[in-house]
Amino acid sequence: MLAIASDHGGYNLKEHIKAYLAAKGITCKDFGTDSAESCDYPIFGKAAAEAVASGECEKGIVICTTGIGISITANKVKGIRCALCADSLSAEMTRRHNDANMLAMGAGMVGPNLAERIVDVFLSTQFEGGRHQRRVDLISAMEK
Repeated sequence: MLAIASDHGGYNLKEHIKAYLAAKGITCKDFGTDSAESCDYPIFGKAAAEAVASGECEKGIVICTTGIGISITANKVKGIRCALCADSLSAEMTRRHNDANMLAMGAGMVGPNLAERIVDVFLSTQFEGGRHQRRVDLISAMEK
């Protein structure tokens, strides 16, 4: 199961991605928001990140207007490696090299078609391990 969340700026793209994933048989747990009314992204980004960090959800997707604020929020949760991606190569490389467990996108930066491609690549790319594991371990050690 995937965690998904957005603020008002990412609401429409979140709903699009939820429907896209549902059509592919992928279940999402929606941590809000539930409308395009102005709200505070840290509330929703934190909830989704905590679900990933606890193991309740395998990975997460968070969306705000730029993707910046909600990715910063997610990365404050211990155990989260959230990458802001606006292209599919970044999504691939953050999975291969950083073992990112959350994807952030900016609804004002990427449209629905590109977002679908970014999500597909993020979800289908495996972590390479090897020399990259040492680096991920060094990042994790910073949280202690």
